Amino acid sequence: MRRSIPLALIVAIFALSGTVISPAQAESGPCRPGQGVNLRGKDFTRGAQLPADLRCADLTKAKLDGVELLQKDLTGAILRDASLKQANLTQATLKYADLRGADFTEADLGQMHADHADLRGAILIDAEAGQAEFPHANLTGATLTRAELTQVDFTNAKLIDADLEESTPGQLKARKADFTRAKLREAKMSQANLRNATFKDADVSEVEFTQAELDGADFTGALVEDASFVQADDVDLTGSKGTPTGITVAVPTSLPDLDIFGTKETDPPREDEPARSGGPSVGLVMVVLSAVGLALTVVAWGVSAQRRTRRNAQFALMRHGAEEDITRLGEEIDQLDYEFQVSGRGGMTADRDWRLALDAYEAAKQALLVARRAPELHFVARAVQDGRAALSRLRSRVH
Repeated sequence: MRRSIPLALIVAIFALSGTVISPAQAESGPCRPGQGVNLRGKDFTRGAQLPADLRCADLTKAKLDGVELLQKDLTGAILRDASLKQANLTQATLKYADLRGADFTEADLGQMHADHADLRGAILIDAEAGQAEFPHANLTGATLTRAELTQVDFTNAKLIDADLEESTPGQLKARKADFTRAKLREAKMSQANLRNATFKDADVSEVEFTQAELDGADFTGALVEDASFVQADDVDLTGSKGTPTGITVAVPTSLPDLDIFGTKETDPPREDEPARSGGPSVGLVMVVLSAVGLALTVVAWGVSAQRRTRRNAQFALMRHGAEEDITRLGEEIDQLDYEFQVSGRGGMTADRDWRLALDAYEAAKQALLVARRAPELHFVARAVQDGRAALSRLRSRVH
């Protein structure tokens, strides 16, 4: 009996302080069932006021068409089957939100944060989602037809069976994203980071992959008819179907034996063909001289190409390292943000160092985007260093 009382008190104290988090709760997000305000089925399109605190709110089947939700914190909120047509969710936070079947047609989702959100079957037709963040989100079966997705973050996101036809996901960040059976016909994916992404059985016909990073991307069973891979890195279309463009096609390594007159050496002379003189013709001399000149040109070009290839390879390696540093900084930010949410310290996101870390992360991404030479990657390293320093100061105050 003496042992049970102190143990019970200790458990109660930790539970009240919010430091005890069950594995199931940590996996599902920062909200508990019924924790937020109940707004199920409410209609906010006729001037009704939304509560100030929408964290963990239940807005199932709510009507929010055209509603102003700028910078609103909807972390862990339930908006299942809600209607948000033409709503303004610029810079809104919907991390761990349940958005299954929600309708975001023509909504403004610019710079929205939807990490780990569940958007299965959601509708984002004609949505403006530039620079929105969906890392680790589930968009299985979502409809993103004609959506503006420039610089969107789909890192580790699931877009299985999603419809992205005619969308514009330029400069997309979709490392390890799963586009299995997705419809991407005519999508603009230029300069996208698609390393280790999966496009199994997807329709990528007429998609622009110009200058995209495709190292490790899987196109098994994908339809690549007329897809453009101009200047795309590390393209492997093994197992794909259709004829793409921008890919070097192998040519025969040998040609039929022809003489200088363009006829096969085995061809018998025609009766009406005049006899050829035994000495070298003017045409033969010209051919030899042209061949020598061409050989010298090829040698000079080859030396220059080798130097250029070495420089490009070195820059690519350095750029890859810089990109990995940015990715790790983003993951550190996500992890710290998650710790704040589950421990009830969400207010720390208003801290100056938190803002400095986010600004440094954005600055690093922008610096990497414009870098064309190795010295320019210094700006990326400096921004990443500043971001980590800000996070370190923040952690020291929290702990």
